[in-house]
Amino acid sequence: MTRPVPFRVRVRFTKLGKVRFLGHRDLARVWERALRRAGLPVTYSEGFSPRPRLAFGLALSTAYESLGEYLDIDLDALPDDMVALPGRLSALLPEGIDVTAACEVSRSEPSLQQAVTSCSWLIDVIDIDPGEAAAVVDRALAAPSLMLTRERKGNVVTDDLRPQILALEVVGPTPSGTRLHAELGTQPRTLRPAELLAALDPPLEEGLVRRTHQWMTSDGARREVLPSDATDALHVGERAS
Repeated sequence: MTRPVPFRVRVRFTKLGKVRFLGHRDLARVWERALRRAGLPVTYSEGFSPRPRLAFGLALSTAYESLGEYLDIDLDALPDDMVALPGRLSALLPEGIDVTAACEVSRSEPSLQQAVTSCSWLIDVIDIDPGEAAAVVDRALAAPSLMLTRERKGNVVTDDLRPQILALEVVGPTPSGTRLHAELGTQPRTLRPAELLAALDPPLEEGLVRRTHQWMTSDGARREVLPSDATDALHVGERAS
């Protein structure tokens, strides 16, 4: 018997507050439990240990917050009310994880891992005032290269990070230092905020870090990985106890 071709729904969600300390596996379990409680017809893999067919976007370092995480969910049937889906799922997820948009996407769309070309970040740096931080930023943007040596998969490698810095600016002061905004490339390899700060002159100490957007490039233009007709959550419903 041939299985029906599943539908794919892409959701955008937040990861704020205490849940920022959840690792990837714990986050996946949280989502699996919420989808079961929502009664959605999630498609499962075949074999001896079937698993729900879920695909998360780019990895987020533990302790980083985010306003723009993404999850692709394969379903055997679409929800009757897509408009209500964000609130329906948010009510079943822990505090700090809110679904802010949802829509059906074509299964021919590239995966989230392949589609995202850059991410926007708000990065708090500690013990430096905005004037000093601006001088550090100016030096970085004026530099033809920013070399950083690090260990990757057991090998020591040196990379030039400068091409991956698409934008970098001072936002303003914070109680403990200064807030930066950065857009960092993800292709061919993701540049993380911690790596950026380590490559600056002088290196800056990282405070709270929050991812605000994930971007893809389509027909030469940058856009969010959700289509423009995605259903935005009008509000977050009351949470299940």
